[in-house]
Amino acid sequence: MSARPLDAVVIGAGPAGLCVAGELRRLGVDAVLLERRPRPGAGTRAIGIHPPTLAALEASGASEALLAEAARILAAAAPEPLRGVEVAGVEERADRVVLRTRAAEGTGELHARAVIVAGGAGSRGLLGEAFRVGVRAYPDRYLMTDLAHAPGEPPGTAVIALDAGGVLESFPLPGGGRRLVAWDGRRAEPGTEDEPGARAARLRAAVLARRRVGPGREEGRGSGARAGGGRAEWAEAEALAAAVCSATGFGVRRALVSPMRSGRVFVIGDAAHEVSPIGGQGMNLGLLDAATLAPLLSTALRAGDTRLTESPELDRWARERLASARTAARLAGLNTAIGRGRSRHAHRALSGAVRGAAGALAPLAARAYAMGFDRSVPRARG
Repeated sequence: MSARPLDAVVIGAGPAGLCVAGELRRLGVDAVLLERRPRPGAGTRAIGIHPPTLAALEASGASEALLAEAARILAAAAPEPLRGVEVAGVEERADRVVLRTRAAEGTGELHARAVIVAGGAGSRGLLGEAFRVGVRAYPDRYLMTDLAHAPGEPPGTAVIALDAGGVLESFPLPGGGRRLVAWDGRRAEPGTEDEPGARAARLRAAVLARRRVGPGREEGRGSGARAGGGRAEWAEAEALAAAVCSATGFGVRRALVSPMRSGRVFVIGDAAHEVSPIGGQGMNLGLLDAATLAPLLSTALRAGDTRLTESPELDRWARERLASARTAARLAGLNTAIGRGRSRHAHRALSGAVRGAAGALAPLAARAYAMGFDRSVPRARG
């Protein structure tokens, strides 16, 4: 690898890294994208794109393709990642950042005028002492599966059921599939084993128990049509549950890095912030980080190193993105709390409160769910 100072190096070829690298390239910046994994990961993780993210990506043309294909196409605009290259250290100097790298062919160095850390939680170890990391683990556990075929589910529509046993979410996937996510109780004791078959069985049980909550259906945990809204609906729940053959389990946590910029080093995406996935804001936060950073960084790079290191626009970007991450974390924490299992009496009280406030708070809730409180939304829309 050459010691020639590049304009920018992006660490991590996830959604945020691909987005910022692609935008920088579109804006004429000489950027290199590094990824330690030798090949892209299989399957999908985050699946929802909110309106502010589409607006922020409109200039790149990605929003139109995302709407048309309903799939992640960010890689098409980004430079080809240098795969199998792990960044072992990041050292900021007066006129550049030096990255120590490891690859199959040996160790090396890259020099860049700016570095963007976008490699997820595992890349936080590259951040210097100027960055502080706060982490809070939630006690909640969830089950998830992706289905190629989901009997009875409305095409293109998300379905969220709140039950005394916890939340059950069903989201459409590209190609007609569905993703099911169900609350699975509190965090297991350390060392507790959980067989894959047991996870699938619990998810099937959650589908059967929680699909009786919804329009025209009663709340309850009993079995069969006696507890719910009719034989047809029960048959649909049984068919959906039968389609679950496997499930993965996961926990959630909140993490925030402050500040998100120190000198020539920037941190975005999951490297900068983790929020509970309940509400689907995590990937969108990272994409907004990327889409709003790229034009400011490209302008600063063109203006010279003094503008890069002392840019009030980049300082403002860091403050606004951190504020947006904190807002998203609070909303995601609220969504997580609402989706927990609770006693029937507590569930009835919560359901009554939600129904009572639904009319007055519906516009506010819709704005919050669509990330309308993100600090970058007005600029993205403009």
